[in-house]
Amino acid sequence: MNHATLRTAGQPLGTATKALILLHGRGSSAADILSLANHLHVAGFALLAPQAPGGSWYPQSFLAPPAHNAPYLAAALASVAQAVAEAQRHGITPENLYFGGFSQGACLTLEYVARHAMRYGGVVAFTGGLIGDQLYPENYGGDFAGTPVFIGTSDPDFHVPVERVRASTALLTSLGAAVTERVYPNMGHTITQEEIILANQLIFKQ
Repeated sequence: MNHATLRTAGQPLGTATKALILLHGRGSSAADILSLANHLHVAGFALLAPQAPGGSWYPQSFLAPPAHNAPYLAAALASVAQAVAEAQRHGITPENLYFGGFSQGACLTLEYVARHAMRYGGVVAFTGGLIGDQLYPENYGGDFAGTPVFIGTSDPDFHVPVERVRASTALLTSLGAAVTERVYPNMGHTITQEEIILANQLIFKQ
């Protein structure tokens, strides 16, 4: 498996006190998701964006049985862990670590943090849910200790059923996250200004 390359932007890790890990969607790029930071209140943050090999974190739908996305999903989760380790190596503590992603990147974001629940700075998932043909609670553990999480999605969304978003919200809440879920009628598979505003109010309030 090829490992993701890590792109950085924003404040240099050596001087930043907070870091945001951004995960791009299928067919997109680290550079593209890094541009999202221009709309977020993250001045002074180090920005870290892994680039998935071939532009995709895993080949099948996130609703496929986990075996169908192995070993790609394991490599994708390892890429996120690599970005976390890089931030921590520069002295950034979990409560100053933030996560954000769109679509496939939002699914990967939620999957990673639910497997490593602790008090983070915050989590933003623009259209995503936990990964698998069903939820596998045995994969998840830890305590978010009130970590703010924002999940925004469309109803309907061609890739992400609302039922999975709601189930993901329930599971994250059971692990101690303070989840704000917003379902927008016929929003389409995109990120809207309204979601950006909410993410800034809930997660990136400075």
